[in-house]
Amino acid sequence: MTPPVSELIQLLTLERLENNLFRGQSRDIGTKYVFGGQVLGQALSAAQATMDSVEGQRSAHSLHAYFLRAGDIDAPIVYDVDRTRDGGSFSVRRVTAIQHGKPIFFCAASFQQAEDGVQHQLSMPEVPPPEDLDPPEEVSAEVLATLPTKVQRWLSRMGPFEFRHVYPRDELKPPKRPPFQQVWFRLADKVGDAPELHRTLLAYASDFHLLGTANFPHGISYYQPNVQMASLDHVMWFHRPFRADDWLLYAIDSPSAQNARGLARGLVYDRQGRLVASTAQEGMVRVLRDGD
Repeated sequence: MTPPVSELIQLLTLERLENNLFRGQSRDIGTKYVFGGQVLGQALSAAQATMDSVEGQRSAHSLHAYFLRAGDIDAPIVYDVDRTRDGGSFSVRRVTAIQHGKPIFFCAASFQQAEDGVQHQLSMPEVPPPEDLDPPEEVSAEVLATLPTKVQRWLSRMGPFEFRHVYPRDELKPPKRPPFQQVWFRLADKVGDAPELHRTLLAYASDFHLLGTANFPHGISYYQPNVQMASLDHVMWFHRPFRADDWLLYAIDSPSAQNARGLARGLVYDRQGRLVASTAQEGMVRVLRDGD
């Protein structure tokens, strides 16, 4: 297993302090604050760890989260889980993430025992397979040297996920485009079969490329010094079994941006065209004027 993948698995594996209390470490991947996907994945991991008291197998089917404060990369995060309800078929957990004595994030996660029912889904978009697409081009050393240190680390790092964009976009010189994109992605190495692990991995990866789609019609990018972006909330629904180490297609659109906020939605499909998860996120998108 490559170091980036093993580090991510370790990051999503929490230390149990008490029955409902967990501690996770933070990792600097080049973002100014703790990456939102890290907190999502760790919070889901904490919620899943408290399902040990419920009879039968219950899997997470939804996650509704709010980001309250920016996370400190240099400090661990404590996750306090409230076992809100265990019903006949469903369980609910509320998770609060705490740093320096203050909540920085909270979410509600719902779990369900598997059962039969009606089924339908939207079809996967017709796109080239990932093997026919090139990986993102590396930024040259000359261009990197002109960028802020954090941006340099973000663009030059070898992350745990591979990405293949159906319609690549130059984030350093972004053109104006309609607010949608499709991205193939997968974990760079094979990992174990535990469904709980693959759900936390997908929660982590779902924060990539999502909110940025709201920038497309405006020709702006997170990398520009006058653009401020931050996640406000994040929602996930898990529909069908999947593997995060197999190619998944992230089909994203942004239906609206207004009042310094952008909304983005995503559908995640596997190679067979099955809809395995859905996401939505609203975030702050501010374009600063000169002198601000």
